[in-house]
Amino acid sequence: MSGYEMMDKEEIYSKVLRAGRRTYFFDVRATKAGDYYLTITESKKFTNDDGSFHYKKHKIYLYKEDFNEFRDILAEMTDYIINEKGQEVISERHQKDFKREDDFVAQEAKTPADTNTDSFTDISFDDI
Repeated sequence: MSGYEMMDKEEIYSKVLRAGRRTYFFDVRATKAGDYYLTITESKKFTNDDGSFHYKKHKIYLYKEDFNEFRDILAEMTDYIINEKGQEVISERHQKDFKREDDFVAQEAKTPADTNTDSFTDISFDDI
């Protein structure tokens, strides 16, 4: 029996957020004294070389006395990220594809005499 199956027996209220390879479980649980607290579990799916899967899980326990500060800091941090970088997701894949396209266009514009392998290598290295 996995840890999550054991947790299901004690669940009071739960929500699941599926986000690509990650799944977030929000679970209200009870203390021994009968009070409630929140666990947030991140489960990330990994594919093994043989095609089978395994999951890595990380858990946060959040107690009532920390809710207000946690909520305030979470809102501050998420607002900061959106204000600084906007809503659009900037992924490594997008960055690499974008640079690859730029490098391709830059290379096309050069004549064979202008193409310098050392210079091109330096540009790629700086972009990484």
